[in-house]
Amino acid sequence: MTLLHSPPALGSSLPLARDLARFGDRTAFVTADGEISYQELAGRVAQTAERLGTGRRLVLLPGANTVEALVVHLAALSAGHPVLLAPGDHPEAVAALTAAYDPDVVVHPAASGAWRIEERRPGSAHVFHPDLALLLSTSGSTGSPKLVRLSYDNLQANAESIAAYLGIRETDRAATTLPVHYCYGLSVVQSHLLRGAGLVLTGLSVSEACFWDLFRAARGTALAGVPYTFDLLDRVGFAEMDLPHLRYVTQAGGRLAPERVAHYAALGRRRGWDLYVMYGQTEATARMAYLPPELADTHPGAIGIPVPGGSFSLEPVEATAGGDEGTGEGPGEGVGELVYAGPNVMLGYATTPDDLALGRTVDVLRTGDLARRTEDGLYEIVGRRGGFLKILGLRIDPQQVEALLERHGVSALVAGDDTTLTVAALRGPGRDARRIRRRVVEACGLPPRAVDVHLLAELPRLASGKPDRQAVRALARPALAGAASGGGDLCEVYARILDRTDVTPDSTFVGLGGDSLSYVEMSLQLEQRLGHLPPDWHTTPIRDLRPPTRPAGTRARTRLETSVALRAVAIVCIVGSHVPIFTIRGGAHLLLSVAGFNFARFLLTSAERLERVRRTARSIGRIALPCMAWTAFAMLVSDDYGLTNLLLLHNAIAPQDMGPGIHLWFVEALVYILLTVLALLALPAADRLERRFPYGLPLALAAVGLLTRYELVGLPDRSKITDAVTVFWLFALGWAAARAGNVPQRLLVTAVALATVPGFFPGELGREVFVMAGFVLLVWFPSLPSRQRINQAAGLLAAASLSIYLTHWQVYPLLDGISKHLAFAASLVFGVGYAAAVGRLVRRLPAPRGLARWTGRAAPAEPAGPAELTGRRS
Repeated sequence: MTLLHSPPALGSSLPLARDLARFGDRTAFVTADGEISYQELAGRVAQTAERLGTGRRLVLLPGANTVEALVVHLAALSAGHPVLLAPGDHPEAVAALTAAYDPDVVVHPAASGAWRIEERRPGSAHVFHPDLALLLSTSGSTGSPKLVRLSYDNLQANAESIAAYLGIRETDRAATTLPVHYCYGLSVVQSHLLRGAGLVLTGLSVSEACFWDLFRAARGTALAGVPYTFDLLDRVGFAEMDLPHLRYVTQAGGRLAPERVAHYAALGRRRGWDLYVMYGQTEATARMAYLPPELADTHPGAIGIPVPGGSFSLEPVEATAGGDEGTGEGPGEGVGELVYAGPNVMLGYATTPDDLALGRTVDVLRTGDLARRTEDGLYEIVGRRGGFLKILGLRIDPQQVEALLERHGVSALVAGDDTTLTVAALRGPGRDARRIRRRVVEACGLPPRAVDVHLLAELPRLASGKPDRQAVRALARPALAGAASGGGDLCEVYARILDRTDVTPDSTFVGLGGDSLSYVEMSLQLEQRLGHLPPDWHTTPIRDLRPPTRPAGTRARTRLETSVALRAVAIVCIVGSHVPIFTIRGGAHLLLSVAGFNFARFLLTSAERLERVRRTARSIGRIALPCMAWTAFAMLVSDDYGLTNLLLLHNAIAPQDMGPGIHLWFVEALVYILLTVLALLALPAADRLERRFPYGLPLALAAVGLLTRYELVGLPDRSKITDAVTVFWLFALGWAAARAGNVPQRLLVTAVALATVPGFFPGELGREVFVMAGFVLLVWFPSLPSRQRINQAAGLLAAASLSIYLTHWQVYPLLDGISKHLAFAASLVFGVGYAAAVGRLVRRLPAPRGLARWTGRAAPAEPAGPAELTGRRS
């Protein structure tokens, strides 16, 4: 639309935004759609500046990591228009800031093409100070009317300072891993534009494979992250990634634990990049201190030295300022409030539109952090003076949260630590912890997992009557205590089933080392307690597992996970066919697909490559060792097995043997397959390939397996080679089924199964139908309608399926002469009892380091895999 022009601007403009054209044909932005040069960017900025007009007006811009958003941002700053940068992913904040500051121009995002510029009036309703350039929400106060007023000198000085200590080059290309409405993310953009460097412009998360595809293709040199970003990097195997152009990684937005700083510093040294730990606040335009990379190993807890052009001082504080409120604890010797001075310190705050006319109201920045200066001249943060909290990189004012809740009729006290905001609310009619959490989440921008709400009969107070925030903070830790004392919450259930003492509300089944044996029991317990089984519960934090909301008077529908049902049915069919009291064959081959399905779910997590290898090795041990132990016992009481069985080599050495020695073919085949996959994924290139193509790789492996299934590679007849070679495609199809993320992918993997299973068992149509039907259920139906008693029985059978399979060969011959039905029942019951006895024995044993590698009991670990899958070839 055409904008009406106002009188000429009296204010300044931002040089780094005004002088883009001087970098000519250098690349400014790299996006998934191509590259944009500085010359092209400067032209688009100039065109947009002309649309905005020459008269100064307040421009409200929702921030986004897109070309369109940055063009408007740079255009406004180059033309002298003050910019109110709002969170682009928070429409409520945009609405609140619009109502509070009445901007003259509002920019509206568009799904594609140029963003729409709405002119709300021809001139301006406001009076601006000539230096006013940018208005930012203080970190964590999303939508709050309290804004930080930044000048053109603030922005330029901070960009120059950052570019100097990072040594940014024109050949650098930094990824926009943080939102531009956040001062840290904005500083990455501005410091690189200042030097004519490139930006890999994306809104993708570092947890997405597409991000890394773009980063590598763009020859990315720099990454920026808050502490949570580094959690994601751990999950995606960053340590093993091949990033040949990466020069440095920066960290700010909250404290990163010293041990993790040291870890990443050492990793960078090995891989050829530097780690810069930084410290800043929105009030200082972004950065106030940085830790030189060469000091990260020896001083990982320090924030470092002031940025170029800045300086620190320590202001004495009262004796009680450094301790918890009401405790009287002092801040410690040599500790004072950290005060920063420099050209990047804000003009001051704004709380109303009238404040936009103000000049500088502060000369230095009192950070509210308590710090000390070490003998090496480095600064270390030791606590907070004021009541602000910094949670997951967001600064939260507990009193503002309390005031927000009070406006909604809820009396509350708020406290917290680096990871959790704890709310103690007064219990009352209609009070709902979920609604309170939702209000706090929306107001603060925190993820739901970081807000812990407790409804209390009385709010905790000190003897003086002041709020007891220490007691509120302590409320965040009852779950683990409940696990230890026998409480009835989910943490206790996880602790009991997984035999762990380190369960917290943020724990997940996968992260605690749950495997496919404990998965069965845990899923049944959740179904019973929650009334349903949430999707992806095994990777969901415990605190987010809640009963569904349903209309009053309606009952929850009991369901059973399909993989559990298939394992239970398969082991029943296997034993029943062996006794025999019926003949339903194909269970073992169906379970190969279930094994591949569970392999993808439990072993192919976001852990780094070496950890995946260790967990797969543990999975193999959990399959092989029980089998070898029972085989040794069976060799003492019968002549069924020999040394080749004990060593799990019989099927490889004598595949044509159809005597008792072939009983354990399925276990051997599964062990061989897992060893092969282990060797494959131990290769860095294969590991990267799986992360990039999580569905395509197993589908390609299935295609390779089909070469042996159809005897297309010159191998001997399949009866003369180990079964692992000829049935691998079924395992790979199950793996692909677990990775199928949409309908077309599920259709393809189903079509492959339905096309390739027929003919594998010549003359046994029923067997083929059984395998195909089970596979279809596995792919398309995550759970099945059931009843509680059926769930309990299925859970027992599925969890004990390995024990049932191993022991039934020796149990049913003792009774089948008396009654085949008795022999069948006894085999199942004995196997369930044996599994329970072994489980109790393992829990009572101490877990030394050697044992812990196989049990996962000593340290947090992700699951070990499908240990209980069993079957029979004949």
